[in-house]
This record gives sequence, structure tokens and C-alpha cells, in this order.
Amino acid sequence: MHEPAVYLLRHGATEWSENGRHTGRTDIPLTSVGEAGARRAGALLADLRGDRPALVLSSPRVRATRTAELAGLTVDETTEDLAEWDYGDYEGLTTPQIRETVPGWTVWTHPCPNGETADAVGERAAKVIHRIRETDGDVVLIGHGHFSRVLVSTWIGQSATFGVHFGLEAAGLSVLGDERGVPQVRRLNVPAR
Repeated sequence: MHEPAVYLLRHGATEWSENGRHTGRTDIPLTSVGEAGARRAGALLADLRGDRPALVLSSPRVRATRTAELAGLTVDETTEDLAEWDYGDYEGLTTPQIRETVPGWTVWTHPCPNGETADAVGERAAKVIHRIRETDGDVVLIGHGHFSRVLVSTWIGQSATFGVHFGLEAAGLSVLGDERGVPQVRRLNVPAR
């Protein structure tokens, strides 16, 4: 018997993800490498899921919706709840650039001026999880790196900042589920090779 699962797919590589620039609101396309990764992720997802129906939700950013398309998924709904962390004034900057003025800065420990707090991102993740829990069957989410790390953390009952402990590569796939009512991470950051 199949236990319902949540399949969490990070979007394929973009120019900014490849060079470490924080990409929240900016809507940039996948690179050719990102498109190839999205196709491979779709094949991996099909191997893991089979042909069972699923609710498919995506961030509205083109890097996510294009990943879904290339992975062979039909998106049922796009939602801002799955959007990436809003980095505010740090949008488009790398961590070393931010640390020139804020030594030791990380998104997990410091604010993003005019952007979201970790708690706000955690609230969005909790909202997505509530929706998942009301769904009968598998759910596929197509989203972003930092937000997805917060979602994994929130799934297992940890704070948003606990997401620092998880790494998610572009086009990586994670699987969440439950074991006898206890939330668990079944697979984390399975690469689309």
C-alpha cells in the first residue's frame, strides 16, 4: 500500500543560482544546464512516483513553472506561498557582497532589510503544509532553495532557521512523508543525474 508523500522539487539552475546571487522576486530563466536538470528531475520523479495522480503546486516564478513543464508536470495551481524568500535590499547580491557591510551575515541569522524574516517564511511554509495535510494523496511542490529548506524544517517540527542544516541543489528532489503519524524526511536532495 502506498503512503501519500510530498515530492519537493527545487527549480533548475539559473545564472544567478550558479553564481550565488540571492534570487527572490527577480524572475529569471533557467540556463541550458538548468533545463537539462529539470528534464532529468522529471525522469527521477516518474521513477519514484510511478503514474499515481498528484496535486501539483508551483511557485509562480518562471524558473519554477518552466522546471515543472520540462519535468513533464501539469501544474494545478501556482501560489506565492511557494515563492522564494524575499531578500529585500539584498536581492541579486552574493553573501560575500553582503558581508562587506554586515560581517557574518547569513539569511538564517540576520535580517534582510525590506525583505522577509525567517519567521515570515516559516509562516508561509506552515500554510503550505496545512494545505498538504488536507489533501488526499501525493503532492508535488516546485519551488526554490531557501524556501524549500524552511519547508523541510517546518515539516519535521523545527523552526524556520533549522533549514540551515539542509542542502538543496538546483533540480534536486526531496521526499517528505510520515511514519506512523510522525513527519519524516524520506529522501533529501536526490540529484537529477
